[in-house]
Amino acid sequence: MIELSKHSNLLEQDPYKYTLQDVAEPNLFRDLFPYDEVPKTPFNFRKVPLNTPEHIWITDTTFRDGQQSVTPYTVEQIVDLFDLLHRLSGPKGIIRQTEFFVYSKKDRQALEKCMDRGYQFPEITTWIRATKNDFKLVKDIGIKETGILVSCSDYHIFKKLNMTRKQAMEHYLAVVADAIEAGVQPRCHFEDITRADFFGFVVPFANALMEMGKQAKIPVKIRACDTMGYGVPYSGVAPPRSVPGIIYGLQHYSEVPSELLEWHGHNDFYKGVTNATTAWLYGASAVNCSLLGIGERTGNVPLEAMVFEYASLRGTTDGMDTTAITDIAKYFEKKIGYEIPPMTPFVGRHFNVTRAGIHADGLLKDEEIYNIFNTKKILNRPVAVAVSNTSGLAGIAYWIDTFYDLEDGQKIDKKDPLCVQLKEWVDEEYNHGRQTVISDEELVDKVNELAPGRFVIE
Repeated sequence: MIELSKHSNLLEQDPYKYTLQDVAEPNLFRDLFPYDEVPKTPFNFRKVPLNTPEHIWITDTTFRDGQQSVTPYTVEQIVDLFDLLHRLSGPKGIIRQTEFFVYSKKDRQALEKCMDRGYQFPEITTWIRATKNDFKLVKDIGIKETGILVSCSDYHIFKKLNMTRKQAMEHYLAVVADAIEAGVQPRCHFEDITRADFFGFVVPFANALMEMGKQAKIPVKIRACDTMGYGVPYSGVAPPRSVPGIIYGLQHYSEVPSELLEWHGHNDFYKGVTNATTAWLYGASAVNCSLLGIGERTGNVPLEAMVFEYASLRGTTDGMDTTAITDIAKYFEKKIGYEIPPMTPFVGRHFNVTRAGIHADGLLKDEEIYNIFNTKKILNRPVAVAVSNTSGLAGIAYWIDTFYDLEDGQKIDKKDPLCVQLKEWVDEEYNHGRQTVISDEELVDKVNELAPGRFVIE
């Protein structure tokens, strides 16, 4: 049968309707995932079209997946971070949702306090396992949308749940039906989708969910979860590892609209950000992230990274307050005690700090030479230098200019006697075996010793 496709606006052959393959033994894709070897990345050279949605956005899992890998946040910390997420989101709500646990008294107290803020964005949602008891918790709180865990690989269905595919699918659909009956929008978390039998389980299950939502007039969302970070963004990769293939397949074979499709990735193979962006490019409206990428094992997709991916793809921040990212980083370090690796992009202490003297000399001439963008304007983080044995006179002069926030006309020349004296002191430190950079505190003490009263810290 030939029909005009509403996706491509072209005549297409009626696609094969995939049905559940209820196999007797699990398909563990041992040729791809031998376990005693590095996972394989096979290509089938089937390319799918880019299909970027008109509207894309970010969702947050800091208080759910993110909180599973650190000391649990206090109620006050959750509320403070929620306020910062709201500020970052901007008037258009680019950070559209954030999800909460509901199991403990503390979880529910934090959720209620955040709800009392009355913010439109980020909308508060929850996460539960696929059990009726868990659903009752959400129903009693009055949340409009909840995530439901629906593991979809045979690793989980056979080995963790001890079910067949048919039993798992029936179980999941029953819980989703309970959510729909109560008027709560289900968001189905397709756990471990990059190790799942895409056409034997994922597509038939998605088809059933789409039909269920259509009949009830309550759309069912699908979150494609790359639980182990196996997803690959390259064109022409074979399933189940292909991110473009997963997004295209859910849209083409299951008719999942972009606005109901979300990507949740992990960073086990350093592909978290790239896979999330790929999901946007190929048709998912939402990508799920956590602040600073904190999450299970190697972490989730860093939310702050996707803020800049959004701005890069759209050509605008759409009102997001990107300086909130710096305040979020400060909050994690000073209030929560979380140590951010110093080289972490956008949030690490040294992400825009240079140590090389030749680079510092370039910064003195024009900071654009060695800074990724105007970090002072966009992140409230002026470009900086760290003083070491390779900094030279230029690095020391640049450190003085930036640390004391000197205006044009006040900036110090690298030939200034103070710079010369400081360099002599720095050289002496390293000649005596020092291995670490000179701290700001040490430099301030030395400046005060050599030139008392010359500079004032505002």
